[in-house]
Parts: sequence; C-alpha cells; structure tokens
Amino acid sequence: MTTVRMPYSEANSTASWPQLWLNDRLWGVFLIVVTLVVYLPAWNGKPVWDDDVHLTRPALQSLHGLVRIWCDLKATPQYYPLVHSVFWVEHKLWDELFLDYHLVNILLHAFSAVLLLKVLQRLEVPGAQFASAIFALHPVNVEAVAWISELKDTLSGVLCLGSVLAYLSFDRGRSRKSYAIALGLFLLGLMSKTVIATLPAALLVVFWWKRGKVGWKKDVLPLGPYFLAGLVAGLFTAWVERKFIGAQGKAYDFSVIERFLVAGRAFWFYLGKLYWPENFIFIYPRWNIDQTIWWQYLFPASALALLAALWRLSRRYRGPLAAFLFYAVTLFPALGFFNVYSFRYSFAANHFLYLAGIGPITLAAAGITGLLDRFKNRQPFPKAGFYGVVLLVLGVLSWRQSGMFVDSETLWRTTINRNPDCAMAYNNLGVLLQQRGQLDEALADFQKAVTLQPDSAEAWTSLGRALFQKGQRDKAVVGLRKALEIRPDYVVGHNNLGCAFFEMGMLDEAIIQFQIAVELQPHDETAQANLGNALMKKGRLDEALLHLQKALEIKPHDLAVMNSLAWILATSPQVPLRNGVKAVELAQAANQLAGGKDPIITGTLAAAYAEAGRLSEAVTTARQALQLATAQTNTAAINDLRAQLGLYQAGLPFRDLSLTNALPAESRP
Repeated sequence: MTTVRMPYSEANSTASWPQLWLNDRLWGVFLIVVTLVVYLPAWNGKPVWDDDVHLTRPALQSLHGLVRIWCDLKATPQYYPLVHSVFWVEHKLWDELFLDYHLVNILLHAFSAVLLLKVLQRLEVPGAQFASAIFALHPVNVEAVAWISELKDTLSGVLCLGSVLAYLSFDRGRSRKSYAIALGLFLLGLMSKTVIATLPAALLVVFWWKRGKVGWKKDVLPLGPYFLAGLVAGLFTAWVERKFIGAQGKAYDFSVIERFLVAGRAFWFYLGKLYWPENFIFIYPRWNIDQTIWWQYLFPASALALLAALWRLSRRYRGPLAAFLFYAVTLFPALGFFNVYSFRYSFAANHFLYLAGIGPITLAAAGITGLLDRFKNRQPFPKAGFYGVVLLVLGVLSWRQSGMFVDSETLWRTTINRNPDCAMAYNNLGVLLQQRGQLDEALADFQKAVTLQPDSAEAWTSLGRALFQKGQRDKAVVGLRKALEIRPDYVVGHNNLGCAFFEMGMLDEAIIQFQIAVELQPHDETAQANLGNALMKKGRLDEALLHLQKALEIKPHDLAVMNSLAWILATSPQVPLRNGVKAVELAQAANQLAGGKDPIITGTLAAAYAEAGRLSEAVTTARQALQLATAQTNTAAINDLRAQLGLYQAGLPFRDLSLTNALPAESRP
C-alpha cells in the first residue's frame, strides 16, 4: 500500500489552531491582507519621477495609440508593450485615480507571494510559508511595489512565477498543455520585463538541486525555446536601451575588468540589503569604479570564493549553492555587464532585486525552519512566535519605506536626507519648487546639483531655465549651452535653448535648436510644436503647419497647438493656407476643452467663424471673447478683439499680418 504524503498543514482536519493557522489557504489570504495593510501609506501616493511618462499619455490613449504601443519602439519610455497595454486599460477604467494604480501593483505583488508559496511547496522546500511571507513583506521590494512605473516588476513577477509553476507541472507529467501554458506565460513576461530572460537557466539550477544532475533530454532540450526567446529578448532590450533610451556614452565607458568589479560589488551589496534590511535609498551613491584600486578586486574575488566554498559543500548539501546560483543568475542582467540607463546615476536599485532575492530568502527561511525543528519541543508555538517577530519587523520597515512614495517632494527630500550627494535628487526637487513659483529655493537646489555633478546635462538645463526665468538671460544661455556640450543629443536641452532664443527675439537661432530636437526625436510633441510656432512667427507658414499638424498627431488634445493651427487656417494672409471649415473644427474643440473661459481661444473661434462665412456667429463669439478679456483685465487682448469685432460687424474676416501670438513651450528635464 502506497502512503500519500501531504503537507503538514493539510494532514488532518483535527489539527490544533496553530496548525490551522499554517493552512495553505488561510496563509494565502494572510499574505494578501497583510501586504495590503503594509503598503497602506502608498495607497494614495501621487505619481513620482517618471510615472508621468509611463502612465498613458494623451497621444497613446486611442486605439491607434494602443497599436503604437506594440509597433512603435519610440512610443513609450521602454519597449515593454504588455506593461503599457495594462496602463492603457487602466487609464480607460479609472483615468487618474491613482489609488487603483497602486492597488493593482500591490495585489500583483501579493499574488506573486502566493505563487511563490505554491512553487516552494511543489519543490518541497522547508519553510515555504515563511519564505513567501518574507518575500511579501521585505522592505527591499517596496520600490518595485509602491512606485507605479514598476508595474513591469510586479506584472513580470506574476507571469514568471506562474510560468515556473506550470513548468513544474510539465516536468512532473510531461503534459503538452502545461508546457504551452508555461511557455506562453514566459513570453508574456518577457513583454513585461526582459530581466526574466534568465528563467530557463534558473530552472536548470532548480533541477540540479532536486536531482543532483541535469539531463540533456529531460531538462535541457525542453527549455530550448525558453533560452532562444530569452536571448533574443535580452539582446533586443539591450539594443533599445542604447539606441533609444540613451544608455551609452562616457557614463557607460567601462572596460571588461571594471564591469567585473561592478558585478562583484553589486553581488554583495544586494545580499547585504536582503539580510540586513536598513538604509534603503531611492538613488544610491554611484560607486567610483577604478581598476587601479586593489581593494575593489576583493568584491568579485570573495564572491567567487563563496561560490567555490558552496560548491565543495554541495557534495553534502546542494541547497546553499543552488540558492546563490539562482540569485546570481537572476540578478545577472543588472550586475553591470549590460548598459542600463539608470547606471548613469547609480549602479544599484532596489527593484533590480525583486525576483533575484527569492533565492537567498528561501535559503534563509529553510535554514531557520530546519533549525527550529531541531528543538525538542516541536510544538508550533515557538516557531510561529519566531516567524511572527521577523515578519512584524519586516512589515514595519516596509510600512515606513512605502511612505517615501506618497509624493515627489517626499521622495526627493528623503533621498537627499539619506544620500546628501545625490545631484539628481536636488535637480528634481528644484523642478518641483520651480513649478510652485519658489524660484529662489529652486535655484539653490540647481546650483547644488551642478556643483555635485558638473557633467549633468539635466542639472545644467534646469539651472539655465531657472536663471532665464529670474531674468539673468546671459547666464541662462551659458548654462543651457553647457548642457549641450556635455550631451549634444539631449532633446530637452535643445528645446530649452531654443525657447531662450525665441524669447530673446533670436528666431533663426531658435529654429535651428528646434530643428535639431525634431531630428533627434521626431515623436517629441514639444519639439514639433516649438518648431511650428517659431516658423509661424518667422512667417514660414506652410512649414509651420506641417510641424504643428505633426505635434497634434502626437498629442491630439494640446490646446496651444490646436489654437495655433486654427489661427493660421483662419487668419493667414496666404490664401492657399486658409481653411475655414477645418479652422472652425479645431477652434471649437479647443474652446470646448478650455471650458469657454480663455479669451484668446474664444477669439480664435470667432476668427474661424468669420473665415468660414459664419459672420453672425463670429460677432457673437468675438463679443464673448471680449467679455472674458475684460473680466481678466487683459488689455492687449481687449484691444485686439475690439478691432477684430469691428471687422466682423462690417462683414469682413480678419487677416493677421504678424502672427505673433504663438510661444514655444519649455521642456522639463
């Protein structure tokens, strides 16, 4: 008679309450509930840093935009089409209710913890419940969960662990259905974040740990498609990072030896954060990597020594080596061998550890569980008590850490407090203060940023913009030019230098800068609109129309662009360029979006009606615009609208011989 072994928590229905407490289903509910509670401070967090470019922009909110997410490599900040498709759906469901964005991330993380529990139980790992709870509550994962942009971590985590669970089913029964599900989830995961490309190698580590060997036919061959897909996706992402995101240049110019030095240091750095969870920073100090400094070789050397020692130990216990191989393999894409854009600021980021940390976490949980089981008193109370203390500490740390993500100011001030030499934090805090009108405080932060990092194009651009706003135009241009000396392909820098020239009346110089920006990034709506407005001011209206129309294609609801286009189509002195019907269509849409409260846009609608021959409507609308301008004490608009109203009352359309009402828009670094 064969005895069926069941997990301890499901052994019988008469188990005591502590045993029931460890029941799988109850534990799964516990993981979800406690994860939601621990992340409560981040529930209503506002977008931070690059969330605004990850959340679906107006240009991508249509069905055509969804197609672009999949087919246009430049449509999104990173080419992770499944992630941005989820963002697209989320926008349709709850627009800017950020609570829902956060809850999706948190629940995905909790579901990953539940899947991890199932995977570890399938592998018969001791302490599976403990390991899954540590993963759910460990503060190193807060960055991946509380930051909206890192949906790519939580979504790829669920898909990766789901793929593992399905593949383990295939490995047990060789079911084609299980294999297809596992491969499908893996491919979807690659479309969320290609860091999971290492999954097939990690699975081979798991099989070696379980069986003591890896069979070519049984283990390696079935993973062939995984290796191929992962290799293609990984190389493609590395190319995209260099080509479109900017992960190239001096900041990434490292020799092979220096890359090994980075890898060795990162190996120990992340282990330290896992086993001693304190002093987590959003932007860590960037290590000074120098192959002439002898002690930096201690990091890779000691990492290799550890693996060698674990290899010798594996003759008796394979678990420790398997755990660290899993960790190293899964972390490999973030160890410095490939250029990642964020390496420009720091070689380390907490979210890089999201899945890789499972190896050391599982090893610790299994070791602690085995040690506790050796006590003579095998009642579950001591074990449960120890688990509770550890998880309570981790939960409190995560609660505190998630509070960093309530808004951008909190994030950057906390970062500066923990990393006082972080130039990027000073720069980004300065941008926030500048937007609030706190110009002097912003200038101080920008000055601090360029002092800390003189080769930061972003900081010099921010300083230049602030100086221009302060009225120090010559100094501003010097700062903006300095940014482009450091980084000639910086689109934001060219846009802002062009804006400075425009406002100084140097139209030719402005047009040159905007043209460079458009050549560097044709899908940048700000660059297209700025070039269109500068050409419009210069009187090159046919060229201006082309760029303004392109800007409107990219960002369909841009009020300023809609108004500029409508104005040219309604008032151009050049007959071939005028189109009253189209002008009315654009101006009506712009006026509706503005709520009928902007005298300039309402005045453009009046001009469009006049060009279309709808003079009675032109008169009525011009009077409305005049009332708005009078209420706002806009003297210039009042004078212009009175003159235009007189023409409409006389049965004549308006012709703008100067076309000076368009201003370019600055770009934010």
